Amino acid sequence: MLPPRGEGAAGDRAIQQALESAWPADLPAGDERQLLAAGRALLRADATGVGRDRWPEIFPGSGRALAPAFSTARFRIQAAIARRNGRPDRAVVHLVWAGTDRGGTHTDGRITDLHFTRSTPTHKEGGPAWSLQPRI
Repeated sequence: MLPPRGEGAAGDRAIQQALESAWPADLPAGDERQLLAAGRALLRADATGVGRDRWPEIFPGSGRALAPAFSTARFRIQAAIARRNGRPDRAVVHLVWAGTDRGGTHTDGRITDLHFTRSTPTHKEGGPAWSLQPRI
């Protein structure tokens, strides 16, 4: 059962549990951790502008003054899962998030899916590296 809209942070755990129940884990734990960290950081960078310099290929010209849509104080990731996406070398990070835009409109339950592909060579720590798939 999902919490009612506007429940705030109190409902985030229920959203996380609902995602996990609906879409059982199917990735190795290390891959899942790596994908979740990248997905959360990418969404935060996109929404708030914080950390865009970490992905210059995704956010070209991020050094220029560009007003982000959300402030970091008014942005929250409510839940996130990483799962296979059809093939072993593909994954999707499904994020549910909340934010108040610059106009003052607050919305929770926003959904973003980020698609990744396994890249080579592997990550420094020995596990696979994942790259964001370009939007088509």
